[in-house]
Amino acid sequence: MKKIFFVFLVSYFLFLFFADKANAAYDPLAVPNNKVGIHILFPQEINDAAALVNENGDWGYVTIPIQAGDKDLEKWQKFMDSAKQNHVIPIVRIATEGDYFNTKVWRQPTASDVLDFANFLNSLIWPVENQYVVIFNEVNRADEWGGSVNPEAYADLLEYATIVFKNKSKDFFILAAGLDNAAATVKEESMDQYAFMQSVENAVPGVFSHIDGIASHSYPNPGFSQPPSKLTPQSIASFKYEKALAEEFAKKPLPIFITETGWRSDVLPHEIIGSHYRQAFESVWNEPSIVAITPFLLRAGDGTFRFFSFIDDSGQKTQAYDTIHNLVKSQGLPIISKDPRILGTKTHTAIIEKQFTQASLTSHNTEEIPSAVKQLVKWLLKL
Repeated sequence: MKKIFFVFLVSYFLFLFFADKANAAYDPLAVPNNKVGIHILFPQEINDAAALVNENGDWGYVTIPIQAGDKDLEKWQKFMDSAKQNHVIPIVRIATEGDYFNTKVWRQPTASDVLDFANFLNSLIWPVENQYVVIFNEVNRADEWGGSVNPEAYADLLEYATIVFKNKSKDFFILAAGLDNAAATVKEESMDQYAFMQSVENAVPGVFSHIDGIASHSYPNPGFSQPPSKLTPQSIASFKYEKALAEEFAKKPLPIFITETGWRSDVLPHEIIGSHYRQAFESVWNEPSIVAITPFLLRAGDGTFRFFSFIDDSGQKTQAYDTIHNLVKSQGLPIISKDPRILGTKTHTAIIEKQFTQASLTSHNTEEIPSAVKQLVKWLLKL
Protein backbone atom coordinates (compact mmCIF):
# COMPACT_ATOMS: atom_id res chain seq x y z
CA MET A 1 0.00 0.00 0.00
CA LYS A 2 2.85 2.35 0.86
CA LYS A 3 4.45 1.78 -2.55
CA ILE A 4 1.19 2.56 -4.33
CA PHE A 5 0.87 5.76 -2.34
CA PHE A 6 4.47 6.67 -3.18
CA VAL A 7 3.98 6.07 -6.92
CA PHE A 8 0.80 8.14 -6.88
CA LEU A 9 2.51 11.07 -5.16
CA VAL A 10 5.50 11.07 -7.50
CA SER A 11 3.34 10.71 -10.59
CA TYR A 12 0.98 13.44 -9.44
CA PHE A 13 3.75 15.88 -8.63
CA LEU A 14 5.67 15.29 -11.85
CA PHE A 15 2.46 15.56 -13.86
CA LEU A 16 1.69 18.90 -12.27
CA PHE A 17 5.20 20.18 -12.76
CA PHE A 18 5.74 19.17 -16.37
CA ALA A 19 2.18 20.03 -17.39
CA ASP A 20 2.58 23.55 -16.10
CA LYS A 21 6.08 23.82 -17.57
CA ALA A 22 4.52 23.65 -21.02
CA ASN A 23 2.58 26.80 -20.20
CA ALA A 24 3.95 30.19 -19.31
CA ALA A 25 2.96 33.73 -18.50
CA TYR A 26 2.61 35.95 -21.55
CA ASP A 27 5.43 38.13 -22.84
CA PRO A 28 4.78 41.62 -21.40
CA LEU A 29 6.73 43.17 -24.28
CA ALA A 30 4.47 41.54 -26.87
CA VAL A 31 1.62 43.93 -25.97
CA PRO A 32 1.56 47.75 -25.69
CA ASN A 33 3.37 48.50 -22.43
CA ASN A 34 3.69 51.56 -20.20
CA LYS A 35 7.04 50.95 -18.48
CA VAL A 36 6.74 53.89 -16.09
CA GLY A 37 6.17 52.97 -12.48
CA ILE A 38 7.00 53.75 -8.87
CA HIS A 39 8.05 51.79 -5.78
CA ILE A 40 5.66 51.99 -2.84
CA LEU A 41 5.79 50.54 0.67
CA PHE A 42 2.12 50.25 1.60
CA PRO A 43 -1.00 49.05 -0.26
CA GLN A 44 -2.96 52.22 0.59
CA GLU A 45 -0.57 54.22 -1.62
CA ILE A 46 -1.97 52.67 -4.80
CA ASN A 47 -4.21 55.63 -5.67
CA ASP A 48 -1.38 58.15 -5.39
CA ALA A 49 0.87 55.84 -7.38
CA ALA A 50 -1.70 55.62 -10.18
CA ALA A 51 -1.93 59.40 -10.39
CA LEU A 52 1.81 59.49 -11.03
CA VAL A 53 2.46 56.56 -13.36
CA ASN A 54 -0.68 56.85 -15.51
CA GLU A 55 -0.61 60.57 -16.25
CA ASN A 56 -0.33 60.82 -20.07
CA GLY A 57 -0.56 57.02 -20.26
CA ASP A 58 -2.25 53.96 -18.84
CA TRP A 59 -1.44 50.73 -16.96
CA GLY A 60 1.84 51.73 -15.32
CA TYR A 61 3.55 49.65 -12.61
CA VAL A 62 4.15 49.61 -8.88
CA THR A 63 6.67 47.53 -6.96
CA ILE A 64 5.56 46.68 -3.43
CA PRO A 65 7.11 44.40 -0.75
CA ILE A 66 5.10 41.91 1.28
CA GLN A 67 6.54 40.47 4.49
CA ALA A 68 6.09 36.90 5.65
CA GLY A 69 3.97 37.99 8.62
CA ASP A 70 1.68 40.21 6.56
CA LYS A 71 -0.50 37.66 4.76
CA ASP A 72 -3.82 39.36 5.37
CA LEU A 73 -6.10 38.08 2.61
CA GLU A 74 -8.65 40.90 2.85
CA LYS A 75 -5.96 43.60 2.91
CA TRP A 76 -4.06 42.31 -0.10
CA GLN A 77 -7.15 41.47 -2.13
CA LYS A 78 -8.30 45.03 -1.60
CA PHE A 79 -4.91 46.16 -2.93
CA MET A 80 -5.27 43.96 -6.02
CA ASP A 81 -8.82 45.24 -6.59
CA SER A 82 -7.61 48.85 -6.29
CA ALA A 83 -4.77 48.13 -8.67
CA LYS A 84 -7.22 46.84 -11.24
CA GLN A 85 -9.56 49.79 -10.75
CA ASN A 86 -6.65 52.23 -11.10
CA HIS A 87 -5.07 50.39 -14.06
CA VAL A 88 -1.81 49.65 -12.22
CA ILE A 89 0.21 46.44 -12.64
CA PRO A 90 1.72 45.18 -9.36
CA ILE A 91 5.20 43.72 -8.99
CA VAL A 92 5.23 41.98 -5.59
CA ARG A 93 8.55 41.42 -3.84
CA ILE A 94 8.42 38.75 -1.15
CA ALA A 95 10.35 39.39 2.06
CA THR A 96 10.87 37.92 5.52
CA GLU A 97 11.20 40.26 8.50
CA GLY A 98 13.87 41.59 10.82
CA ASP A 99 15.71 38.75 12.53
CA TYR A 100 14.39 38.30 16.09
CA PHE A 101 17.89 37.87 17.53
CA ASN A 102 19.64 40.42 15.29
CA THR A 103 17.41 43.32 14.31
CA LYS A 104 20.10 44.69 11.97
CA VAL A 105 19.50 41.91 9.46
CA TRP A 106 16.56 40.33 7.66
CA ARG A 107 15.83 36.74 8.58
CA GLN A 108 17.17 34.24 6.06
CA PRO A 109 14.18 32.82 4.18
CA THR A 110 13.39 29.13 4.02
CA ALA A 111 11.61 26.86 1.57
CA SER A 112 8.61 27.02 3.91
CA ASP A 113 8.49 30.78 3.39
CA VAL A 114 8.45 30.32 -0.36
CA LEU A 115 5.71 27.69 -0.20
CA ASP A 116 3.60 29.88 2.08
CA PHE A 117 4.00 32.87 -0.23
CA ALA A 118 3.06 30.76 -3.25
CA ASN A 119 -0.10 29.57 -1.53
CA PHE A 120 -1.05 33.04 -0.34
CA LEU A 121 -0.34 34.96 -3.54
CA ASN A 122 -2.15 32.30 -5.54
CA SER A 123 -5.20 32.87 -3.33
CA LEU A 124 -5.44 36.46 -4.58
CA ILE A 125 -7.21 37.57 -7.75
CA TRP A 126 -4.65 39.69 -9.60
CA PRO A 127 -5.57 42.57 -11.94
CA VAL A 128 -3.72 41.20 -14.99
CA GLU A 129 -2.88 37.66 -16.06
CA ASN A 130 0.86 38.01 -15.38
CA GLN A 131 1.53 37.76 -11.67
CA TYR A 132 4.96 39.33 -11.17
CA VAL A 133 6.85 38.09 -8.10
CA VAL A 134 10.41 39.07 -7.09
CA ILE A 135 12.19 36.40 -5.06
CA PHE A 136 13.61 38.43 -2.16
CA ASN A 137 15.87 41.48 -2.12
CA GLU A 138 19.57 42.38 -2.56
CA VAL A 139 20.60 38.89 -1.56
CA ASN A 140 24.26 39.70 -2.27
CA ARG A 141 24.27 41.59 1.06
CA ALA A 142 24.68 39.81 4.37
CA ASP A 143 22.14 42.02 6.15
CA GLU A 144 19.48 40.95 3.63
CA TRP A 145 20.20 37.23 4.13
CA GLY A 146 20.34 36.48 7.83
CA GLY A 147 23.80 37.98 8.35
CA SER A 148 25.76 36.02 5.73
CA VAL A 149 26.20 36.00 1.96
CA ASN A 150 25.21 32.62 0.57
CA PRO A 151 24.68 32.40 -3.20
CA GLU A 152 24.38 28.62 -3.01
CA ALA A 153 21.41 28.84 -0.63
CA TYR A 154 19.80 31.50 -2.77
CA ALA A 155 20.28 29.42 -5.91
CA ASP A 156 18.47 26.48 -4.32
CA LEU A 157 15.66 28.69 -3.08
CA LEU A 158 15.29 30.48 -6.42
CA GLU A 159 14.97 27.18 -8.27
CA TYR A 160 12.51 25.93 -5.67
CA ALA A 161 10.45 29.10 -6.08
CA THR A 162 10.15 28.62 -9.84
CA ILE A 163 8.80 25.12 -9.28
CA VAL A 164 6.43 25.95 -6.43
CA PHE A 165 4.92 29.12 -7.89
CA LYS A 166 4.49 27.70 -11.38
CA ASN A 167 2.94 24.57 -9.93
CA LYS A 168 0.32 26.83 -8.39
CA SER A 169 -0.36 28.87 -11.52
CA LYS A 170 1.12 29.22 -14.99
CA ASP A 171 0.52 32.99 -14.69
CA PHE A 172 3.24 33.55 -12.11
CA PHE A 173 6.11 35.49 -13.69
CA ILE A 174 9.18 34.87 -11.52
CA LEU A 175 11.93 37.47 -11.22
CA ALA A 176 15.33 36.92 -9.64
CA ALA A 177 16.14 39.36 -6.84
CA GLY A 178 17.44 42.82 -7.55
CA LEU A 179 21.04 42.98 -6.36
CA ASP A 180 23.00 45.80 -4.73
CA ASN A 181 24.97 47.16 -7.68
CA ALA A 182 27.38 49.05 -5.43
CA ALA A 183 28.36 46.09 -3.25
CA ALA A 184 31.98 44.98 -3.27
CA THR A 185 33.14 41.52 -2.29
CA VAL A 186 33.84 41.91 1.43
CA LYS A 187 34.00 38.80 3.59
CA GLU A 188 30.94 38.36 5.83
CA GLU A 189 29.38 41.56 4.44
CA SER A 190 28.65 41.51 0.72
CA MET A 191 29.54 40.14 -2.70
CA ASP A 192 29.96 41.88 -6.03
CA GLN A 193 26.67 41.31 -7.88
CA TYR A 194 28.26 39.75 -10.97
CA ALA A 195 30.35 37.37 -8.88
CA PHE A 196 27.18 36.54 -6.96
CA MET A 197 25.30 35.73 -10.17
CA GLN A 198 28.14 33.50 -11.32
CA SER A 199 28.10 31.67 -7.97
CA VAL A 200 24.33 31.18 -8.23
CA GLU A 201 24.73 29.63 -11.67
CA ASN A 202 27.61 27.45 -10.47
CA ALA A 203 25.54 26.19 -7.56
CA VAL A 204 22.47 25.28 -9.64
CA PRO A 205 23.45 25.17 -13.32
CA GLY A 206 20.58 26.34 -15.49
CA VAL A 207 18.65 28.12 -12.74
CA PHE A 208 18.52 31.31 -14.80
CA SER A 209 16.78 29.40 -17.56
CA HIS A 210 13.90 28.67 -15.17
CA ILE A 211 13.08 32.28 -14.29
CA ASP A 212 11.05 34.64 -16.48
CA GLY A 213 13.00 37.87 -15.97
CA ILE A 214 15.35 39.71 -13.65
CA ALA A 215 14.81 42.58 -11.25
CA SER A 216 17.54 45.19 -11.33
CA HIS A 217 18.53 47.89 -8.83
CA SER A 218 20.13 50.20 -11.36
CA TYR A 219 21.17 52.95 -8.97
CA PRO A 220 23.54 55.78 -10.02
CA ASN A 221 26.50 54.55 -7.99
CA PRO A 222 28.84 55.25 -6.39
CA GLY A 223 27.01 57.40 -3.91
CA PHE A 224 23.56 57.38 -5.54
CA SER A 225 24.69 60.57 -7.23
CA GLN A 226 26.32 59.88 -10.61
CA PRO A 227 24.94 61.52 -13.76
CA PRO A 228 22.97 59.49 -16.33
CA SER A 229 25.87 59.86 -18.74
CA LYS A 230 28.03 57.61 -16.54
CA LEU A 231 27.47 54.13 -17.94
CA THR A 232 29.32 51.56 -15.87
CA PRO A 233 28.49 48.18 -14.27
CA GLN A 234 27.59 50.14 -11.09
CA SER A 235 25.50 52.88 -12.72
CA ILE A 236 21.93 53.30 -13.91
CA ALA A 237 23.05 51.14 -16.85
CA SER A 238 23.96 48.19 -14.63
CA PHE A 239 20.86 46.38 -15.89
CA LYS A 240 22.61 45.91 -19.25
CA TYR A 241 25.50 44.03 -17.65
CA GLU A 242 23.17 41.94 -15.48
CA LYS A 243 21.03 41.08 -18.48
CA ALA A 244 24.03 40.05 -20.59
CA LEU A 245 25.37 37.76 -17.88
CA ALA A 246 21.99 36.25 -16.98
CA GLU A 247 21.21 35.54 -20.64
CA GLU A 248 24.59 33.91 -21.09
CA PHE A 249 23.54 31.47 -18.38
CA ALA A 250 19.88 31.16 -19.41
CA LYS A 251 20.42 30.77 -23.16
CA LYS A 252 17.22 32.78 -23.67
CA PRO A 253 16.11 36.44 -23.58
CA LEU A 254 15.26 37.77 -20.11
CA PRO A 255 13.26 40.98 -19.81
CA ILE A 256 14.37 43.60 -17.30
CA PHE A 257 12.37 45.11 -14.44
CA ILE A 258 14.20 48.04 -12.83
CA THR A 259 12.43 47.77 -9.49
CA GLU A 260 14.68 50.25 -7.67
CA THR A 261 16.69 53.28 -8.75
CA GLY A 262 17.07 56.90 -7.69
CA TRP A 263 19.27 59.81 -6.70
CA ARG A 264 19.78 61.15 -3.14
CA SER A 265 18.38 64.61 -2.51
CA ASP A 266 20.84 65.24 0.33
CA VAL A 267 23.66 64.95 -2.21
CA LEU A 268 22.11 66.58 -5.29
CA PRO A 269 19.63 69.46 -5.64
CA HIS A 270 16.07 68.45 -6.49
CA GLU A 271 16.16 70.23 -9.83
CA ILE A 272 19.24 68.25 -10.88
CA ILE A 273 17.57 65.00 -9.86
CA GLY A 274 14.53 65.87 -11.94
CA SER A 275 16.77 66.56 -14.93
CA HIS A 276 18.63 63.28 -14.37
CA TYR A 277 15.39 61.31 -14.43
CA ARG A 278 14.34 62.88 -17.70
CA GLN A 279 17.71 62.15 -19.32
CA ALA A 280 17.73 58.59 -17.96
CA PHE A 281 14.30 57.78 -19.38
CA GLU A 282 15.16 59.32 -22.74
CA SER A 283 18.66 57.94 -23.29
CA VAL A 284 19.45 55.00 -20.98
CA TRP A 285 16.19 53.38 -19.92
CA ASN A 286 14.77 53.44 -23.46
CA GLU A 287 15.97 49.87 -24.05
CA PRO A 288 13.21 47.76 -25.64
CA SER A 289 13.90 44.87 -23.21
CA ILE A 290 12.84 46.94 -20.17
CA VAL A 291 9.33 46.10 -18.99
CA ALA A 292 9.09 48.41 -15.98
CA ILE A 293 11.01 51.14 -14.18
CA THR A 294 9.81 51.76 -10.62
CA PRO A 295 12.07 54.33 -8.92
CA PHE A 296 12.48 54.13 -5.18
CA LEU A 297 10.35 55.66 -3.61
CA LEU A 298 6.95 57.38 -3.75
CA ARG A 299 6.67 58.32 -0.09
CA ALA A 300 9.15 57.58 2.70
CA GLY A 301 7.90 59.92 5.42
CA ASP A 302 10.70 61.11 7.68
CA GLY A 303 12.44 57.75 7.79
CA THR A 304 15.74 56.39 6.52
CA PHE A 305 14.76 56.66 2.87
CA ARG A 306 13.43 60.23 2.94
CA PHE A 307 16.23 61.44 0.63
CA PHE A 308 14.80 59.26 -2.17
CA SER A 309 11.17 60.23 -1.60
CA PHE A 310 9.08 61.69 -4.45
CA ILE A 311 6.63 63.13 -1.91
CA ASP A 312 8.16 64.51 1.29
CA ASP A 313 6.77 64.13 4.79
CA SER A 314 4.84 67.40 4.42
CA GLY A 315 3.13 66.18 1.25
CA GLN A 316 5.21 68.36 -1.06
CA LYS A 317 5.94 66.83 -4.48
CA THR A 318 9.52 67.02 -5.69
CA GLN A 319 10.94 67.85 -9.14
CA ALA A 320 11.53 64.13 -9.60
CA TYR A 321 7.80 63.59 -9.13
CA ASP A 322 6.99 66.33 -11.65
CA THR A 323 9.40 64.84 -14.18
CA ILE A 324 7.88 61.37 -13.98
CA HIS A 325 4.36 62.80 -13.89
CA ASN A 326 4.91 64.82 -17.06
CA LEU A 327 6.60 62.11 -19.12
CA VAL A 328 4.76 61.11 -22.27
CA LYS A 329 3.85 57.50 -21.53
CA SER A 330 2.45 54.61 -23.51
CA GLN A 331 -1.12 53.39 -23.31
CA GLY A 332 -0.46 49.97 -21.82
CA LEU A 333 -2.70 47.11 -22.89
CA PRO A 334 -1.89 44.17 -20.60
CA ILE A 335 -3.96 40.99 -20.73
CA ILE A 336 -6.59 41.50 -18.04
CA SER A 337 -7.17 38.67 -15.57
CA LYS A 338 -10.31 36.65 -16.18
CA ASP A 339 -10.00 34.73 -12.93
CA PRO A 340 -13.50 33.39 -12.17
CA ARG A 341 -12.79 32.53 -8.54
CA ILE A 342 -14.72 33.89 -5.61
CA LEU A 343 -12.40 35.07 -2.86
CA GLY A 344 -11.30 32.25 -0.59
CA THR A 345 -12.70 29.34 -2.60
CA LYS A 346 -9.53 27.88 -4.06
CA THR A 347 -7.75 25.09 -2.21
CA HIS A 348 -4.19 23.83 -2.63
CA THR A 349 -3.40 20.12 -2.47
CA ALA A 350 0.06 19.68 -4.02
CA ILE A 351 2.58 18.08 -1.67
CA ILE A 352 6.03 19.64 -1.93
CA GLU A 353 9.13 18.95 0.10
CA LYS A 354 10.11 22.03 2.08
CA GLN A 355 13.75 21.41 2.91
CA PHE A 356 16.52 20.47 0.53
CA THR A 357 20.15 21.19 -0.26
CA GLN A 358 21.73 21.20 -3.68
CA ALA A 359 24.80 19.36 -2.42
CA SER A 360 22.69 16.36 -1.40
CA LEU A 361 21.45 15.71 -4.93
CA THR A 362 22.87 13.14 -7.30
CA SER A 363 22.25 12.77 -11.01
CA HIS A 364 21.24 9.54 -12.75
CA ASN A 365 20.32 10.67 -16.25
CA THR A 366 17.89 13.20 -14.78
CA GLU A 367 19.49 16.40 -16.01
CA GLU A 368 16.14 17.68 -17.23
CA ILE A 369 14.58 17.45 -13.76
CA PRO A 370 15.39 20.44 -11.44
CA SER A 371 17.11 19.67 -8.17
CA ALA A 372 14.07 20.34 -5.98
CA VAL A 373 12.15 17.66 -7.88
CA LYS A 374 15.02 15.20 -7.40
CA GLN A 375 15.04 15.95 -3.69
CA LEU A 376 11.31 15.36 -3.48
CA VAL A 377 11.72 11.92 -5.02
CA LYS A 378 14.54 11.09 -2.59
CA TRP A 379 12.40 12.24 0.32
CA LEU A 380 9.44 10.13 -0.80
CA LEU A 381 11.66 7.09 -1.21
CA LYS A 382 12.30 7.19 2.54
CA LEU A 383 8.60 6.63 3.27
